[in-house]
Amino acid sequence: MIVALDVAPGRFLDRGDLSLALAGAEAYDLLRAGAVRLEGERLAARTCPEPEDRLLAEAAAALVREAPGESLPDWLWRRGRGLWSAYLAALEAEGQVTWERSRWLPFRGGRTVLRDTEARRRAGFRWAADEPVLVALAAAVGIRDEPTPAEPAVTDDTALTVLAAVHDALMELEAVRQRRAIENAAFANVWRGA
Repeated sequence: MIVALDVAPGRFLDRGDLSLALAGAEAYDLLRAGAVRLEGERLAARTCPEPEDRLLAEAAAALVREAPGESLPDWLWRRGRGLWSAYLAALEAEGQVTWERSRWLPFRGGRTVLRDTEARRRAGFRWAADEPVLVALAAAVGIRDEPTPAEPAVTDDTALTVLAAVHDALMELEAVRQRRAIENAAFANVWRGA
């Protein structure tokens, strides 16, 4: 979320896309922490210490604990619902972001501005280091272009599985958007008498 706010402040990023990518990042972090393991395409929760990060702890608590677990795509959709807003609210509550109001429209929203914090510096370092999973997620939501062959590639099977699930979910979301646009256009044509 910090990378999205910091690197692409003027670029339009779809909240649904970003929420799915955040859910994918959480799934990857939970897999790395050992809070969950992949059994085929299913997430199997494991007992381990609670993550220090509040939102990651919420993600761990949201895991389905009963066998056979939940499929990774289903978890991405369920966890990703409104996740962009949750992350933005958490950053705001932690004092990591502020809202810059316009002089001309003081009562309307504003632009989100990141403060210079340790979390922002860590995110910037990871971004500058071209961390493969971060770069792949950023490319998936349109923050940057696809990784070049010169950049480090994701080689971990677990990460590749999560990234593939995020990519599939984003493609499904785009298909839903296109179908709705077609339906809305057809409905508008009916009302215009076309």
